[in-house]
Amino acid sequence: MAFGIKRVELNEWKTAVTRGETSFLTHYWFDPRFPNIRTVTKVGNSDIAKLAQWCIENGLNPKYIHNRPPFPHFDLMGPKQKEILIKENLMNHLERFGLNK
Repeated sequence: MAFGIKRVELNEWKTAVTRGETSFLTHYWFDPRFPNIRTVTKVGNSDIAKLAQWCIENGLNPKYIHNRPPFPHFDLMGPKQKEILIKENLMNHLERFGLNK
């Protein structure tokens, strides 16, 4: 279950993904399979080849891409989430969701 984002933010992410851009959407999240994880960053791109290449370039296995058209995405969680948000200079995501601690 996702929460902590505005509909306009979700729509902007969807639009960018649909255009074939790599786009990031961080939100609060609860899933009982991951009891210690409180946020997730969805890295989306409708161009699966571009998304797979992005995964490889960041040391992630493209096998875990959620191929759910029209919004394929990779879920970032835990230390790798913070590492990539810093690398992508998405400091506002870190600050807003308390990941900069």
